[in-house]
Amino acid sequence: MHIRIATSLDRDDVREVHLCAFPKGEREIVSKLAVNLLFEETTPQTISLVVETGVAVVGHVAFSPVAIDNNENWQGYILAPLGVKPDYQNCRIGSKLIDRGMQQLLKLGVNILFVYGDSKYYSRFDFRADVADQYTPPYKLQYPFGWQAIALNDTNIAKSSIKIACVNSLCDPELW
Repeated sequence: MHIRIATSLDRDDVREVHLCAFPKGEREIVSKLAVNLLFEETTPQTISLVVETGVAVVGHVAFSPVAIDNNENWQGYILAPLGVKPDYQNCRIGSKLIDRGMQQLLKLGVNILFVYGDSKYYSRFDFRADVADQYTPPYKLQYPFGWQAIALNDTNIAKSSIKIACVNSLCDPELW
């Protein structure tokens, strides 16, 4: 198993990972998001990682920057999407992708990492709802209990409500 930075050449493989990993009602929009993030130019940069076993890409994750008003020194990211082909699930591939991405974000001095997903799964990485409570996502959440975050680099968590802004690819209410 090999983890590496995804490139535009991985477009079809990344799309296939998410088409296989997500249920029928979600797979098209999530795979479109994953591919769009490969091509979106952001500052700071979006980080997309893939896992290869042999010559096949079997997993993908993206970390894209988020912003808050009036604070250029604050750096936040959101983990979305994460997908692993079904035959490779429960082999710690998703965990390894998240760990590798978090290592890169720590090196970049990122203050906080958000995720909108299964709290049982993401709690094993120390994501918590109470850390995300003061940060309002750009759209109303269908499942508010899935909004979580982890503080990185000994950051202070916001004491009052702050709205975050995402990259263009995440600016679709259907994703939230």
